[in-house]
Amino acid sequence: MDVHSSNYTLCAMEPVVGAEDRVFANIQVPPDYKNVLQFIENLKKKLGLTDTYSVECGYEAGCLGYSLYHQLTNAGVKCVILAPSTMLAPQGKRVKTDARDANMIAQCLCYGGYHAVHVPTDKDDSVKEYLRMRDDHKLALKKIKQQINAFCLRHGFFYDGNKWTIKHWNWLKTLEVDDLLRETLDEYLASYKEHSSKIERFDKRIEELAGDDDYKESVKKLGCVVGIKTHTAPSLIVETGDFSRFAKGNTYAAFLGLAPGESSSGTKIQRSGISKAGNSHLRTLLIEGAKGICKGQIGHKSKELRCRQDGNTADVIAYADRANTRLRSKYYRMIRHGKKRNVAVAAVARELACFVWAVMTGTIAFREA
Repeated sequence: MDVHSSNYTLCAMEPVVGAEDRVFANIQVPPDYKNVLQFIENLKKKLGLTDTYSVECGYEAGCLGYSLYHQLTNAGVKCVILAPSTMLAPQGKRVKTDARDANMIAQCLCYGGYHAVHVPTDKDDSVKEYLRMRDDHKLALKKIKQQINAFCLRHGFFYDGNKWTIKHWNWLKTLEVDDLLRETLDEYLASYKEHSSKIERFDKRIEELAGDDDYKESVKKLGCVVGIKTHTAPSLIVETGDFSRFAKGNTYAAFLGLAPGESSSGTKIQRSGISKAGNSHLRTLLIEGAKGICKGQIGHKSKELRCRQDGNTADVIAYADRANTRLRSKYYRMIRHGKKRNVAVAAVARELACFVWAVMTGTIAFREA
């Protein structure tokens, strides 16, 4: 199924050993799961299939999320969501249409040329949406800050000092401008205060969600690692789901798009930056966490980190401390050898993902990172 908000394109296919795949139908229907069910029933009647005949549906992960999956599953139809970065697509230039995309998805289902997306529980999905909503407001707050700074620059006002402190706020309130410009700036400042208060309220609610029995222990363990706080830990838990589905830590890092890409042929070896495949939200959170790690001194433990580590087992704390030391040492070593800061931060984020996997799976062995 090639699905969009405006239509579904359905392709029914059966693999035939030693011959070309048998395509029974390729049609376009309005975006309603009932039309998919009707298509399956009509196909069974046309071909004289019994109820024991296995029918499997699939669609590419996209704007519909898990809604169509749940609708079809609840109706008794086997359905999977295909991860786009793992699908075996035709190479080179090609004509792209909805019908061809539906045919390609059907081929992936027939021959297993894909990896299925992990479908979270309803509770995990609800928590994920709340966490992402908070991050959206954080981005809106950042945008408002940029707009206020740009407003000041356009009118010749420059602040010499740390911005968004009490002194900076008082400076903004006392700028001498005409009435309409003052009204404009006050509206910007009001939006800033509104978003700031909302984010404070959201963070308190996230603290409550992190204390839920389903997440409490895992959040405590992840909090032992520098760069992972109460907001990042629940996001990693609910969006990853079962960490044990990844065989190794570097597999988990690749799932997040933190593994380097490569395009080699023959004797020519060409490596690129991180692949940026997979879950972009978790990748962003780990990059931000890595930036926090790269600011501190090797071996230093803040009071906040010690507080987060309280109540955990000695093995988890010792492993996290070794991870913190290793990650900071890696960053400073790469900087000394001339690596760009962003490259070093990405490398630290990749290893941070490996340590997260080890903590969550109980594979607390330093060599695994």
